[in-house]
Amino acid sequence: MSGVEPLVRMANDIAAFFHSEPDHATAVAGVAAHIRRYWEPRMRRQIHAHLAAGGAGLGALAREGVAQLAQDDPAARA
Repeated sequence: MSGVEPLVRMANDIAAFFHSEPDHATAVAGVAAHIRRYWEPRMRRQIHAHLAAGGAGLGALAREGVAQLAQDDPAARA
C-alpha cells in the first residue's frame, strides 16, 4: 500500500504523543479519539484497511488505537 505511508507516520506520531500517558488504556483511547476527531473518513478507511492487511510500520500503540477505533468507526465498515 504505497499511499498509506504518510498515514502510518501520522498514526505513529500521534501514538508517540500519547506514549507518555501513564495509563495504557487511556493512551490507546487517546490515539483512537484523535484519529476519529481529526482524520476524514477516507483516511480512516485507509488506515483500517492497512491494519487489516497486517499493519506494516504501525507501532504497538498506534496499532492498538486504530484497532480500538475500528470497533465503532463507521468508516471502518464503508
